[in-house]
Amino acid sequence: MSQLVDKAKNFLAEKVANVKKPEASVTDVDLGSIHRDRIEYKAKVSVTNPYSQPLPVCEVSYTLKSDGRVIVSGNMPDPGSLKASDTTVLTVPLNVPHSILVSLVKDVSRDWDIDYELELGLTFDLPIVGDITIPLSTKGEIKLPTLSDCFFGSSKEE
Repeated sequence: MSQLVDKAKNFLAEKVANVKKPEASVTDVDLGSIHRDRIEYKAKVSVTNPYSQPLPVCEVSYTLKSDGRVIVSGNMPDPGSLKASDTTVLTVPLNVPHSILVSLVKDVSRDWDIDYELELGLTFDLPIVGDITIPLSTKGEIKLPTLSDCFFGSSKEE
């Protein structure tokens, strides 16, 4: 009887290991809007759902770093669902306080941008399998707004 149980466990483990999983990539990180207390950047994440049913995204966790220091980190709970058998673009807001930008003056003064590393974790609730997290990481540069962006740009002020 124990051999039968072991065979069933192995069969189930093999099937679960071969289950299709969503695939994701960071497509863009750009300026969102400028506020009195912060600058909002937006990370766009393209996620492909291999299933014929919508797939709920439980949470998106993020950490934005520059020069080895954490600029901002947090979670975006319940960002919605992925379209069935399609690609969905999720927009993750990254709210960076102005005081943090001042501490990055050495990096900023060179070329008026922030060299960054963005780490994301997309958590999904797959039926039968349970919660899975897809880790993503990307590096790049975020241009800082100029004074004309603050006063004459199309960004909203709160």
